[in-house]
Amino acid sequence: MKTSFVSTLAAQNAMRLTIQRSQVEIQNLQKEVVTGRYADLGEALGASASRSVTLNRDVYRLETIRDSNSLVTQRLTSTQLALTEMSSQAQDLLEAFISVNSSDDANRLAVAKQSITTALSTFTSAANTSSNGEYLLGGINTDTVPLADYQAAGSAAKTTFDNAFVTYFGFTQTDPAASGITVAQMDDFISNTLEPMFDGANWNSDWSSASDINVSSRISRTEVVESNTNANTEGVRAFALAAVIGLELLSAPISDEVRSAVNSRAIQYAGEAVNKIDSVRSKLGISENRVTKANEALEAQIKIYKLHVADLEGVDAYEASTRMKSLLAQVETSYQLTARISQLNLTNFL
Repeated sequence: MKTSFVSTLAAQNAMRLTIQRSQVEIQNLQKEVVTGRYADLGEALGASASRSVTLNRDVYRLETIRDSNSLVTQRLTSTQLALTEMSSQAQDLLEAFISVNSSDDANRLAVAKQSITTALSTFTSAANTSSNGEYLLGGINTDTVPLADYQAAGSAAKTTFDNAFVTYFGFTQTDPAASGITVAQMDDFISNTLEPMFDGANWNSDWSSASDINVSSRISRTEVVESNTNANTEGVRAFALAAVIGLELLSAPISDEVRSAVNSRAIQYAGEAVNKIDSVRSKLGISENRVTKANEALEAQIKIYKLHVADLEGVDAYEASTRMKSLLAQVETSYQLTARISQLNLTNFL
């Protein structure tokens, strides 16, 4: 009978390798218990790992859209606040004109002019509102102040009006000769000279730096909405036209009949401004509602995808915890055995 010898070093190394493998497995089980997912998806799922990657990518895409929708909501809310203020100032402008309808009282005209001045200033400030460094009424030109201040020194719009008035009538609007202007002349000036100044290239050169194209935001996989507006809308232009008529013509030295005609036109434009601005507010309100519904749909989709991911990647946390405790006990036993084996030497035997 032949016997073979096994050295204590070989026995120690064998135990050490067993402990190392157990420690790696324990780490993986700890990760599974904490995350609820397989520690190594590729090893656990095999060919199904590609499906896991696809599902997680879809979840990430949906969550990205949902997170970006919070910025869209903020932009829409801020724009609505600005438009609400602009609509309020348009209403004040309309009331100022109505208050002096068929009136030539100097004091009432002075009060109305002050109200018009305040309304235009506040309206311009609201139109130039910014949020997160973006001008809300700039369309896609979010980095440029949308609306010029008509009452600022050196205003291009003011200069254009003064030049147009002198060119048409031959004198300034404050000249006493303005008393000779007829209703027909004033009506022709407003319709054929003044109105075109608030449209197209003239409007863009003197008043607005905004783009006609608004910011579009994707709120779901299939939906895109406009998330702001611009200072080139009909309501803004109608307000500006009404305000200029009130500032420049209402208190000019013109006849009672001409002033009444001027005030009627101003009332018309101010009324259009209120209606058109409120129309834009309604349009953006529809966008806000669509964003809300899109978020609800996104949350439902994300929940469904995550359920599929959990079914595919999920582990039984109780089972993993039980296995981990068992391995810890085995490792502890291995430590004890290794310690005893290390003491098996000839010196101790003798």
